Parts: sequence; C-alpha cells; structure tokens
Amino acid sequence: MKVLVTGAAGQLGFDVVGYCESAGDEVVGFDRSALDITNRDAVFAAVSSFRPDAVINAAAYTAVDACETNKALAYAVNATAVGYLAEASGEIGAHLVHVSTDYVFDGTLDRPYREDDATNPTSVYGQSKLAGEQAAGSGAAIARTSWVCGVHGNNMVKLVLRLVKGQSDLAFVDDQRGCPTFTADLAPALRRLATDRRAGVHHLTNQGAVSWYEFVGEILAASGHDPARVRPIATADLDPPRPAPRPANSVLDNAVWRDAGLPIMRDHREPLVELVDQLTR
Repeated sequence: MKVLVTGAAGQLGFDVVGYCESAGDEVVGFDRSALDITNRDAVFAAVSSFRPDAVINAAAYTAVDACETNKALAYAVNATAVGYLAEASGEIGAHLVHVSTDYVFDGTLDRPYREDDATNPTSVYGQSKLAGEQAAGSGAAIARTSWVCGVHGNNMVKLVLRLVKGQSDLAFVDDQRGCPTFTADLAPALRRLATDRRAGVHHLTNQGAVSWYEFVGEILAASGHDPARVRPIATADLDPPRPAPRPANSVLDNAVWRDAGLPIMRDHREPLVELVDQLTR
C-alpha cells in the first residue's frame, strides 16, 4: 500500500509512519515544514504527485487552551485543511483516515460514549475537531481517540517523569476520566482502517478508564516511584484555571470496532509499562 501521512513529526504521526514502513508500505510522511495542510494548492500537489492508496491525517492543532484565543488557526488546521485532504484524496480514489478526539463530546454522559452518541463540544478545540469530522466526508474513516501518549512529542507520561525528579508533591484532577491511548497500539489500528477502507466514526482507545490522578499514580508506580506522591484535586481547584473546558467523562466505547469483530486494543497499563521502560532506559 502507498500511504501519505500528515503530522509525521508528531508523536502519533511518527509512529504511524514507522508502523506502515514495518508493514512493507511505501510511505511518505510530511511534517508541518514540508506540507502546510492549510494551503489547498500544496495539499493537492502532494497528493496528486504521490498518488497514495490512503491518506492518514495525524496533523492537528492540539493546544487545547491556545485554541480558545486562536480560533481561526484552530479551524484552519483542524477543519478547513481536512476538507482539502478529503477533496484531494477523492480525486485520486485514496482512502482518508482522519484522527479526531473525545473533545467532540461535552463529557456529561454517565456511561462511555458510543460512536452514535450526540456530540456537543464545549471548547474551540472540540468544535474545530468536530468541524473537521464533517469536512472529512461520509466516505472517510474517523478515528476518535483520547489521552494519547508515545515516545515522541509531549504527553502526560513524559510530563510526570519530568516532574517527579523535582517536586515532592504532585496534584492532578480526579474528576476527569478517560482511557489513556498509546501510539504503539493506535498506529496499527489506523493502518487497519486504511487497508480495510472502512468508513464512518470509530472510537479507538486502549482499555481501562481512569482519572488523571489515577493515571499519574500508575505512571509513578511503573517508573519505580511511590504512587502516594500524587494527591487528587478537583478541576474547580486548579490554579490558575484552564481557559478551555475539559470533558469530565472522556471514556469512549469502541463499539463499532468491536462489533466489526476487530481486536480491541490492550488495557492501557501494558503499553504504559513498555513506554516508561523506553523513556527511562
């Protein structure tokens, strides 16, 4: 398969490129400096010259709080650019796989969110990502994921491993819950969406819902530190408060994937141990 990957320098895109290459695909990966996906002409030139079988869009403006004050940029990258990728892919018959987020939900549901649950994003980031899903079109595969962690880029695992070297007291919220998802497992799932040319929304996360407070405790334990070094706080007690609202419930039910008979991704604690080992060698 010929695969074009956007956001190739990010933590997810980097692993998508690596996994596709290991599977024997012919891959071209573009980072932001090599391809500005907000430039329609550049997108069409890249797609038409390489003529991939699949386009996996791992590029996004993910600075959730910054999106609140950079709305135009958030929509340009997370929505308008997706439309360009969809249009360019459609012209050559390439299958588009677009990565989205749990932030398309408001987080008020009292159970895990299924793919057919009503969306109601409360932040600019979530609103722009939902607009991106719509711009991708009905023929594309939408992969909603959450709490992404990997070897490359910034994420919670790396943050905690840095903080634990200095601070004696860590505090993280215990009233936001989600499923940590690891790029080592997500990348193969995205490729499967591409090879099967699946369409529609798919929730793709590792299994095992936790709060941020609980997840930090797991990171501490996996890295040989005392989990008691983290204490729980409420979102309302964050100082300073975060500009963008976060969903209290970010747990995604991988129902469409599971009902298709595809293998559910592992419990997140397994890839967590693997990642901590990689980062602390």
